[in-house]
Amino acid sequence: MDDQEVLQHLLNLENEADNLVNDAQTEADRRVAEGEKRNRIRFDEAYGREVKILEESYGKNIAAVRDDYQKQMDAYRESLKSMPLNKEAFFSLAEKLLFSGEA
Repeated sequence: MDDQEVLQHLLNLENEADNLVNDAQTEADRRVAEGEKRNRIRFDEAYGREVKILEESYGKNIAAVRDDYQKQMDAYRESLKSMPLNKEAFFSLAEKLLFSGEA
């Protein structure tokens, strides 16, 4: 083999190595993309399940809070209705505060 054949052979080997590297990079990119796609699907499914659970829990909690609030308001209104009114004492106090400046 003369020098020119050796150089040509080395260039051919370098070209083959470059092709192998490019093929390997393409395959690696494909596998990474597939893995990312699978992981995204798994994440979206898990995220969706968690969101559904949290939304259901939130709805139940809001309903319970509203019910409790309504019960407390009803009890408060009933307690106000059952309180006796002392109009004379109220008007007397209002007159003192507004007109005479006494407390």
